[in-house]
Amino acid sequence: MDMNLLISIAYLVGGFILLLKAADFFVDGASALAKKLAISEIVIGLTVVAFGTSAPELVVNVVASIKQDAPGISFGNIVGSNICNILLILGLAGLIHPIRCTMNTVAKEIPFAIFSALLLLLLCNDQLWGSQFNHLSFGDGVIFLVFFCFFLYYVLSIAKTSAVDTVELSEVKAMSGQRISIYLVLGLLGMVIGGKFVVDHAVLIATRCGVSQKLIGLTIVAIGTSLPELATSVVASYKGRNAIAMGNIVGSNIFNIFFVLGASLCISPIVFGTPNPSNFALDMTSANIDLGILVVASVLLLITMFTGKKSVLDRWEAGVFLTVYVGYIAYLMVQK
Repeated sequence: MDMNLLISIAYLVGGFILLLKAADFFVDGASALAKKLAISEIVIGLTVVAFGTSAPELVVNVVASIKQDAPGISFGNIVGSNICNILLILGLAGLIHPIRCTMNTVAKEIPFAIFSALLLLLLCNDQLWGSQFNHLSFGDGVIFLVFFCFFLYYVLSIAKTSAVDTVELSEVKAMSGQRISIYLVLGLLGMVIGGKFVVDHAVLIATRCGVSQKLIGLTIVAIGTSLPELATSVVASYKGRNAIAMGNIVGSNIFNIFFVLGASLCISPIVFGTPNPSNFALDMTSANIDLGILVVASVLLLITMFTGKKSVLDRWEAGVFLTVYVGYIAYLMVQK
């Protein structure tokens, strides 16, 4: 076997190990922060954890927008990552341990995530409203950022009113503020570095094995920027930190569309239909299919709260998520 390929495999494995260990630190730090501030873990999951694990998407999108030569990356990264968050990450986390949701999550936060996906779908298809072409403009970015402010206001309001599960938090090890900061910073830094190792060397391995760049972008890059969410939610699920596992995903999806994509559009707009065969996300038909999958996945998450055990993502439902994701990846491979 090629020595460079072996080295890439070693880096890939090492990156995954670093991811899991860093996620362990991050979850412990987030849980300790919830205990120290005497607020519910869902609030921490929707804010500190969700924002922190979305750092890779933010970096990728801002860089792509500043360069102004890869608008498809800005769009495809967000949509692909959000699909991965629900179907793959919650699928894996739910298989490890059924995830129980709070009533607020079922009644407000998941519907808000569905709304963000539907709004993105509507704003992309400007020709439905009489425009000459489909695009996401500076004005659309401002709309997303305004809704992000509404989301922050909502989170702050539930931080004051949501009940704290003292029994659940009694199991969390108390830490000083300095130690919590170290755990959160080292955990996030480790996940970003580990994620970069995994993405970079997964791309090298895939390229050496003859996988197309288009398929790499739709799968490895999207999954790669979601690796912090993957590691955090899987570890949180294993530790029984249900609110962090679910809040991380729902919060990240809202954060990705309303803040990351909103900020990206304020830097550079995205025009669909531009002749650029190497950039899959600029094709309106492909974009609508991907957005349709995102909307279906978001609605499916809400439906699972009312099937099986109420307000619980059961193992069999998690299995359905994974099956749908495998089907989506199979579709991408056929379309490559």
